[in-house]
Amino acid sequence: MTAVTDHTGQPDHSGRPDHSGQPDHSGRPDHSGQPDHSGYAGQSSHTIQSGSSGQPGGFVGSVGSVGSGGSGGSVSSGRSAEGAWDDGLIARRVAEAPDAGAGDGSGGTRAVDATNSGVAGSGGAGSGGAGSGAPVSGPVGSMSEAETYDGRLTQRLDALRELVGLSRTRLDGTVLTESVRVLDEASARRRLSSRHTVVAVAGATGSGKSTLFNALAGVPLSETGLRRPTTSTPIACSWTDGAAGLLDRLGIPGRSRRRPLQSQQSGAELDGLVLVDLPDHDSAAPDHREQVDRILALVDAVIWVVDPEKYADAMLHERYLRPMAGHAEVMFVVLNQVDRLPGDAAEQVLDDLRRLLDEDGIALGEYGEPGATVLALSALTGDGVGELREALDQFTNRRLAPVRRIGADVDAVADGLRPVYTTRRRTGLSEEAREEFTDRLADAVGAAAAGQAAERAWIRGANRACGTPWLRLWRWYERRRAADLPTLTPRQQQAEEEATARQRVEHAVRAVGDAAAAGLPEAWGQSVREAALRGGEGLPEALDALATASPAARRGDGRVQGPLYTVGTRPPRPGWWPLAVLVQAMMTLLQVAGGLWLSAQILGVVSPNLGVPVLLMLAGIVGGPCVEWASRMAAKGPARRYGQEAERRLREAAAACGRARVLDPVAAELLRYREVREQYVRVAGFSTTGR
Repeated sequence: MTAVTDHTGQPDHSGRPDHSGQPDHSGRPDHSGQPDHSGYAGQSSHTIQSGSSGQPGGFVGSVGSVGSGGSGGSVSSGRSAEGAWDDGLIARRVAEAPDAGAGDGSGGTRAVDATNSGVAGSGGAGSGGAGSGAPVSGPVGSMSEAETYDGRLTQRLDALRELVGLSRTRLDGTVLTESVRVLDEASARRRLSSRHTVVAVAGATGSGKSTLFNALAGVPLSETGLRRPTTSTPIACSWTDGAAGLLDRLGIPGRSRRRPLQSQQSGAELDGLVLVDLPDHDSAAPDHREQVDRILALVDAVIWVVDPEKYADAMLHERYLRPMAGHAEVMFVVLNQVDRLPGDAAEQVLDDLRRLLDEDGIALGEYGEPGATVLALSALTGDGVGELREALDQFTNRRLAPVRRIGADVDAVADGLRPVYTTRRRTGLSEEAREEFTDRLADAVGAAAAGQAAERAWIRGANRACGTPWLRLWRWYERRRAADLPTLTPRQQQAEEEATARQRVEHAVRAVGDAAAAGLPEAWGQSVREAALRGGEGLPEALDALATASPAARRGDGRVQGPLYTVGTRPPRPGWWPLAVLVQAMMTLLQVAGGLWLSAQILGVVSPNLGVPVLLMLAGIVGGPCVEWASRMAAKGPARRYGQEAERRLREAAAACGRARVLDPVAAELLRYREVREQYVRVAGFSTTGR
């Protein structure tokens, strides 16, 4: 018998029992020639319904439906992936490439299909186990597939790395913790050997996982017995040299590393397999559970060993199987100790186990479909162990497990980040919101009031230039009387107007921030609101400067806009004003000349002749108001246009100021969110499972 040695080059631990003195195991039955047990991994003739009184064991608690994702499982001999039958237990379907490796359930890609099983999809990627198909002789013909998967995974990892970089300043660090961990672990795993596949053997207390570990190795490497827990530290067994780096990453010391029995009778070489026997996941010792959780996050695949008594244990399903549903294709679920079940009870328990796995959202690798490999065996008698060895041999020969495991981790990260980066609502700042913001700023700066004031100023200028002197004297008297009435001081009035304008500006900034953040995820919506508030801090002062600007006012972006109306500014004079002023002066002269002439006649200075002076006075008295009225009518159109132009210029200046200080920063945040969302789409879309 071949002696058991440590392949990592560690010193010889002579204190350990020498296995070379054990009986030769070459005489044990060759399981490669045993009857085909595809009935365990394929279609079963008996199905135990949920809640039936004859159900072995019990599943505690309500099992939620979580969609499983992943890729794995090649098409079995004689059946194509397109023609594979969906019996309602399969959670995902794919079209397998024609040149994929042979074997039942050992690779391929698929898409989520939860309509028949009632499983809510939540994408995942992984590597599937092999069933009872034709054995694969080696990795020949699958390297191109591995390179394709690796190329897609590289794109997704690069996108995830870019996503984390763009999001660090916008999101809480705890949100990206899992993404950073996956990136670090993926980088560490891809630097190590791609020839090896690290598979953990996990199970509950008394499930017989250590016995199965020894049966696969062909030699008792892991301690078994009635004492619980039996396995206290992980033990690794490597079929191929060069796995020291992988075991160092798992934290398995050299004294816990073994080599299997190299039997010449076994048909499965298991080239590149590194098997790790874990402590019990339900152990009473907390450090045992911590070791299980730590190593399960690092291995490429896992064999879950269950027994007929605790296969429906709530802790197993709720803590491990259900959260790892997306890793279905790097998962084996083995029902051990079937030798204890009489008659067809093994098939009934296996069917019920499949039902529970389907409720957990785990895709089942049956009928040529990719997914978890489900087998029934007895590690004690060896019944079914050969089938598991064949499945592991096909699984390791494809060398896709590391890539699919990392892809499944990326899928899980993408699912967790979906609420952070995507919503079902339309995002962005609409044109209506921009117009409303501009209107609010124009109202705050008093654009409409400024236009009306400009129009009145134009009309006043026309009245002053073209009005009669007697009417202007009366208006001067009215202004003097109004000045004597008690009113608010200009400073008090200005303070009230500024307070009102500031409130309007703040309300406009909050409104546009809320409108821009509508439909965004919470973190990005808050970032957009903060950008709007930062830009609005100095906006009231800038608008005040516009309202009180000199005629050569400047826009918010610094460019000269042109003359804006301000209080005290003389409006431009039209070309017809001098003519109206001249006619009005002539009317005044006629009144003065007629009055003097009439006075001279009354005093006897000139000969009496009332007709001419009276006509002159009447012409001046009637003609002056007529000229003023005509000038007012002629000034209405230009005055209205002048007021509208002043309002437009002030509105544009306020809009430019608001755009530079508020809208542009908000648009920059929205653009950053779109860039991040595009990266997230790459992370979630360029799945190594092809979904």
